[in-house]
Amino acid sequence: MSDRPNILFLMADQMQARVLEPDHVCHTPYLDRLAGEGVRFTRAYTPNNICSPTRASLMTGLMPHNHGVLEVLYPKVPDLHALRTDKVHWAERLTAAGYNTGYFGKWHIERENVLQQFGWQVNGVSGGALYKELVAEVLGDEPLQPECDPAHYLKEPHGYGPHLLYGVSDRPAEKRALGITTTLALRYLEQAVEGDDPWCAFVSFQEPHDPFITSREFYDRYANEELPPPPNADDDLADRPGLYRRAQGIWSQLDEDQKREARACYYASISEIDAQFGRVIDYLEEAGELDNTIVVMCADHGDLLGAHGLFFKDISAFEEVYQVPLIVRGPGIAKDALCQGRVGLHDLCPTLLELADSEPIDVPDSRSFAGLLREPATVADEWTRGYAEYFGNRHRLTQRVVWDGPWKFVFNGFDFDELYQLDEDPYEMKNLAPDLAYEEQVKKMTRLFWRYARDTGDTPLFETLYPALRLGAVGPLAADED
Repeated sequence: MSDRPNILFLMADQMQARVLEPDHVCHTPYLDRLAGEGVRFTRAYTPNNICSPTRASLMTGLMPHNHGVLEVLYPKVPDLHALRTDKVHWAERLTAAGYNTGYFGKWHIERENVLQQFGWQVNGVSGGALYKELVAEVLGDEPLQPECDPAHYLKEPHGYGPHLLYGVSDRPAEKRALGITTTLALRYLEQAVEGDDPWCAFVSFQEPHDPFITSREFYDRYANEELPPPPNADDDLADRPGLYRRAQGIWSQLDEDQKREARACYYASISEIDAQFGRVIDYLEEAGELDNTIVVMCADHGDLLGAHGLFFKDISAFEEVYQVPLIVRGPGIAKDALCQGRVGLHDLCPTLLELADSEPIDVPDSRSFAGLLREPATVADEWTRGYAEYFGNRHRLTQRVVWDGPWKFVFNGFDFDELYQLDEDPYEMKNLAPDLAYEEQVKKMTRLFWRYARDTGDTPLFETLYPALRLGAVGPLAADED
C-alpha cells in the first residue's frame, strides 16, 4: 500500500444540493455517512449550469471560455464544444506522479472518448470497449434502456416529439447503466488495490439526470411519502426575464400528481445512486483501503424539479441548479463538519493536486481549497465570492452569475438583470435589480462581474465598449472601482 492517498471520485448528474440536508425527504445513508466522516460544503457551486462545460472545468480548473466547451456535445457541428487539447488535466498530473488511474461511466467532455490522452490509463467510459463488454455479459441481447411502467412522456408543443420525464423499471440497478458502471469500477479497484502505486478511480453516473428512471424497489420507498412541491413552485416570475416565463409554458401540461411522481422518481433515483456509491465504499472498507482514500462526491449541476414552475436546467440561473452537492473526506480532512465557503467545482482541480502532493496546474481561474478541508469553519473573504457563466446551449444567450456574501447578481445580456439577497430570500422569489433602492448594489455587483471577466481572460465580453453593447449598469472600465 502506498503512503500517498488514493482518490475516489463519485459523481452524479443533475443532483440537487438540497437533498443532502438532514431534514430532506430523500434517503441517502451512504452520503450521510461520508458527510459525517468529512466536510460537506453548503455553498458549493458549478461554474456553468449544463453538463459538458462544467465537466471540462472540473478537469482543467478553467472557466468554459478558456477550455473551449461552451455547450453540450449533442449538436453535430462542434462550433461551441471544442475542448482545447493544449490545456492540462489533473489526471495527467496524477499519472505523471505515479498514480494508477481509471475512469468509469459518463464522460461527456469531448467526442473521441480516448481518455488516455487526458491521463486516464483505464478507460471505462460509457459506450467504450470495456463498457460494451460488460453490458453484453450482464444483459446479453437485452437493450440497455429498460422498459418502464408507469412512465410519463412530455408530448407538447407539437413538432418536438415526446420526451420521457420519469419511469419505473422492474430491472434492478445492476442490470442498468447505473450498476454496470459501478461493477466496472469495482473490477478495476480489485486489481488496483493489489498494486504498490496509489490509485485514482472516477465513478461517474448519468443519474438522476432526466429521464428520471428508477427501479421499482426504490420507487416503492417513496410511493406513500409526502413529497410537497418546492416553496417557490408557484412563482409567477413577474419581475424576472421574459424568457423564464416563456420556459414555464413547457411545464404547464403537468398536473400536480405528475409533478409529484416526477419528484418521487427523482428522489428514488438518488437513493439508488447512494446504494451504488455504497457498493464501492463497502468494498474499499473491506479491502482496508478506505482510511487512506480521499473520497470526493459531487454533481455537475442541479435540477429545478418544479422550483419556479420549471424543471431540469438551462435558461435560468436559480440556486436549485447552480448550487451543487459536495462532500470531501479522507486523511487530514476534518470530520463531521459543514463549510460555508463558496467553492466552485473547477476549484477541485488544484485542490486534488495539492492533496495528492502532485505538480500543480498554474491557471488563474481556480484555486485550491485544501485549507478549508483542514479548517472548514475558517472562511476567509476570498471564499465568500463566486463566478459562473452560461452561453445559452444552442439558443446563444449571454448570462453571468456573481455571488458576494449574501448577494447574488445575474447579468442577462438578453434582458434585464437579477439581484437577490439569499439570506433573506433563499428561494429567489424577489428580484431586487429593478428597485432603485438597490441601484448602488447592482452597480457594485456589476463591477465585480467585470473584474471576474477581466481576470479570467473573458476578453470578448470584457471588451464590449461599443456603444450598441453598453448594457451593464456600469462598464468594464469601472472594474476596479470600490
